[in-house]
Amino acid sequence: MLNTILHGQPTDRPTLLIAHGLFGSGRNWGVIAKRLSDKRQVIAVDMRNHAGSFWSDSHSYADLAGDLATVLETFLGPADVLGHSMGGKAAMMLALTQPDLVRRLVVADIAPVTYTHTQLPQIDAMRRVDLAHVRNRAEAGVQLGLEDAGVAAFLLQSLDLEARRWRLNLDVLEREMPGIVGFPEAVGRFDGAVMFLSGANSHYVRPEHRARIKELFPRARFAKILDAGHWLHAEKPREFEGAVRAFLDAPDPVGA
Repeated sequence: MLNTILHGQPTDRPTLLIAHGLFGSGRNWGVIAKRLSDKRQVIAVDMRNHAGSFWSDSHSYADLAGDLATVLETFLGPADVLGHSMGGKAAMMLALTQPDLVRRLVVADIAPVTYTHTQLPQIDAMRRVDLAHVRNRAEAGVQLGLEDAGVAAFLLQSLDLEARRWRLNLDVLEREMPGIVGFPEAVGRFDGAVMFLSGANSHYVRPEHRARIKELFPRARFAKILDAGHWLHAEKPREFEGAVRAFLDAPDPVGA
């Protein structure tokens, strides 16, 4: 089963499961998870091939959704689910294929579509780091050779200096990259409440995606956080937390 980080205790409100994005970890969500755990239990997971979870030769969204389902079935059954980027696609697959396990769904800055970009340059950058001889994260950051300091700092969170390794299965993530930036065509439909929460400065959820989103998620609603990009939860944590909290705590409409 996936490595899990528990925040808070079970309450009368549904537990929230958080699935991080590519190259991330459950620890990345510690601040937001801790804040949201004041009224509900929050479970942040490490996705397969990341951080403290198991490594596998497969990284399909069917597999990622199955991993999330196993966590829910082990801990508590149906819950609210929040996923960012790759984790958002995994969360969508979970809701589409096993809707009985999901009460409400928050999808952070991603759509159920295939993108044309790739994250292979980040993998190439991590492979440039001389793991045998690098002395500290500052040296590793220089060796990454990335212009974006924020991306470099994010990647370095997955560097285990003591063990001289990346806590990421780079070989599998590289091989599976077409599937990671893609999304399966033959999927079901989720009739529960869904919020697509995006950064106003991000281009991951576009107007042309809405028809496909509504086809799969008829009750989808859309919201944006101003002055935030793809990493909206890190750039505007208070605003992100507030939007998620309001959505999860809102009463179900009559007849829903």
